[in-house]
Amino acid sequence: MTISLDRSPALVLNADFRPLSYFPLSLWSWRDAVKSVFLERVNVVSEYDMFVHSPSLTMPLPSVISLKDYVPMTRQPAFTRFNVFLRDRFSCQYCATSLPAERLTFDHIVPRSRGGRTVWNNVVAACESCNLRKGQRLPEESGIHPVRSPRRPTNFELQENGRGFPPNYLHQSWCDFLYWDTELESV
Repeated sequence: MTISLDRSPALVLNADFRPLSYFPLSLWSWRDAVKSVFLERVNVVSEYDMFVHSPSLTMPLPSVISLKDYVPMTRQPAFTRFNVFLRDRFSCQYCATSLPAERLTFDHIVPRSRGGRTVWNNVVAACESCNLRKGQRLPEESGIHPVRSPRRPTNFELQENGRGFPPNYLHQSWCDFLYWDTELESV
């Protein structure tokens, strides 16, 4: 079975061997991974059973790489629709139903028409029916309240929440680095 190089990304770990990001998973194309190896910016941790060739060199294709320099995560997360959904674990904050991102909406606790702002502590993920049911009313007026009070998440919280939503494809060599702090199943 031949696997395309374009379907062979490298998992990128920080210098502490944790992924730079869980959701979306920090992946680099095979080209970027090979270039970084040659520029000595990364260490190769694991390899595919594939090789890349140049006229003068054959090299195993990296499947897991780690940065040589640690990248701190001190910046506050950006306020985006996706990050709100990730903070709320892709579930409606009124009825607690888990849904894919394309089936969720924003809901302003204090509606914009009533002076509410689009900020972390005023926006929650909501399903369409709960959003319509609440409408332009305050929770006290509509009788529906968020399960959790909205607030600004930390990068760590978003990363931890992202770990609960693995991508469609995980190469076997990545698994040791993605869930190392979960309890191991007894063999």
